[in-house]
Amino acid sequence: MTGQTLLLITGPMAAGKSTVAQLIAQRLPRCVHLRGDIFRRMMVTGREEMSERPTQEALRQLALRYDLTAQAAKGYYDAGFSVVLQDNYYGRALPDMLERLAGYPVKTVVLCPKPSAICRREAARGKVGYTGFSVESLYASFMAQTPRLGLWLDTSAQTAQESADEICRQLRLE
Repeated sequence: MTGQTLLLITGPMAAGKSTVAQLIAQRLPRCVHLRGDIFRRMMVTGREEMSERPTQEALRQLALRYDLTAQAAKGYYDAGFSVVLQDNYYGRALPDMLERLAGYPVKTVVLCPKPSAICRREAARGKVGYTGFSVESLYASFMAQTPRLGLWLDTSAQTAQESADEICRQLRLE
């Protein structure tokens, strides 16, 4: 791997974004794993969660989260770090996030395991992401509305390590 990398990983909740992003970040020299969700969790009071029918305030907070993520990614990149950033960028949010990162050499990866794999992963993780909507409805919406930008991978039959290996191989990150 030569030079810096700015890698954006997205996909439905429980697709493996955090785990795969961490595995890739650990391989790259001088790298930051930027979890966009951290900006949501920093809101101690007044936070409004996303749902199938989000409030205007929830949407405003989501846009703020994306803005802060982009600013942090650019700041780390400008300071000489590679950045692996991951969050939920559904539908129009993906090209909007790429616009926020305009002028930077972003490589985009979309993890899109089948709903059955997402259900297994959701059941196995230590947090609950699917509240207020189902895996199937979110998956269908994600697949129908998200533009086909970057590398799309069905990781249903892969371990997180296999997914990280494939991403690094296909994007020549090693």
